[in-house]
Amino acid sequence: MTAVAEDEPPSLETLREYQRDGRAWVWVDDDDYPIGYLVLGVVDGVAHIDQVSVHPDHRGRRIGKRLIDHAVFWAKDHGMPSITLTTFTDVAWNGPYYERLGFRYLTAEEQTPGLQAIRAAEAAHGLQDWRRASMRAEVASWSFDGSVSET
Repeated sequence: MTAVAEDEPPSLETLREYQRDGRAWVWVDDDDYPIGYLVLGVVDGVAHIDQVSVHPDHRGRRIGKRLIDHAVFWAKDHGMPSITLTTFTDVAWNGPYYERLGFRYLTAEEQTPGLQAIRAAEAAHGLQDWRRASMRAEVASWSFDGSVSET
């Protein structure tokens, strides 16, 4: 999956848009160095995790979970019933991880038009070489594990 790892990050303008809309959160270490982030979109009226990443040196500290908790809190605060994402199904820190958190895989019939468009764009970008799926978690049943400060 080298091509995925070497993919260009979102443009600064795209990241600024998330920031302006209050849908970007960064986790920093004790030296104020960024070690994780989450950017959240809105797709078909629900929150959608566009990207969540934590530096591998800091895995196992539940930083990703706390960032996702914050995104779920944002969705709840904005009256959204669920949160979605698209992910690799066979990568341990992707699909299986999200499933343990409370996301469930969506069937083809459950794919909303926006999720279908995201999946088509992913395929056009070359991600069809690895199994991917859409997932959803219900905000009302989410188990919170902490929160993050907005930065």
